[in-house]
Amino acid sequence: MHTVRPYYAALLVVFIWSGWITISRHGVHTSLQPADITLLRYCTAFITIIPLIVKHKWRKFPLYQYLIVGLGVGFPYTLFSFYGLRQIKAAQAGVLVNGMLPVLGAVVAYFVFTQKISFRRWVAVILIFLANITMAGPHLLARDHLLGISLLLGAATVYTMHMTGVKKWGFTWQDTIVTVAVSNVLLFVPLWFLLPSNLLQSASSDIITQAVYQGIIVNVIALMCVAYALRYLGTITVSLYMSFVPVITALFAWLFLGEALVAREILGIAGCSTGLLVYARNP
Repeated sequence: MHTVRPYYAALLVVFIWSGWITISRHGVHTSLQPADITLLRYCTAFITIIPLIVKHKWRKFPLYQYLIVGLGVGFPYTLFSFYGLRQIKAAQAGVLVNGMLPVLGAVVAYFVFTQKISFRRWVAVILIFLANITMAGPHLLARDHLLGISLLLGAATVYTMHMTGVKKWGFTWQDTIVTVAVSNVLLFVPLWFLLPSNLLQSASSDIITQAVYQGIIVNVIALMCVAYALRYLGTITVSLYMSFVPVITALFAWLFLGEALVAREILGIAGCSTGLLVYARNP
């Protein structure tokens, strides 16, 4: 069963993350500030998993490992993403954050896990990366996007650190969701008081939407799936799945919003699919 379930887990994360980019893009253009959405995300997750927090054996890992795993997908990641999404469209943001993951994942697999990667698989990684860049279009590298680009690349980097730590130190899905919730509540809540906030003036519908999706669907369900998939598939394979987020986002827009797929998006979808098929073939 383990040969199939990790792939299902990785696939579910792709769909959840595709929705997360859209929800986050909407959220940062409401009265909610990035710090407010971050607060809702981790406080909701914390409350949801209190039974697991109480039972967790905190001596299981040293402090630095808790910090790397917890903050890698914690408030540094979310703030980089949310402020970047104020400048960059959701589809392009998905390219920058998720399209970079196969490249970063391959580098980590080679240098941290000393995992030998065949030439064919390097070609697949590069093909998927180029396909993502193609989907983004020529306007991505405009000068007024440089800050947003830098922030979103920062998000990709810290998320790669999270995935590396989960795999390298053997964090289970229970360890992961407890670590992320607790470390971010302890470290971010004091910081929230110093950052711009409109939480008390925001619509209850916006607050509930962000709390449920960010705190439960992303920070509990998706993190469980990522940790499970990493355990059996490894960093680079999970990274390749995550690179399909822009593809699914574009398809969602076509199916549910009636947004026509332009030629570069069709080309990007074909390139990503081909790259994954090339990588998945037996070495």
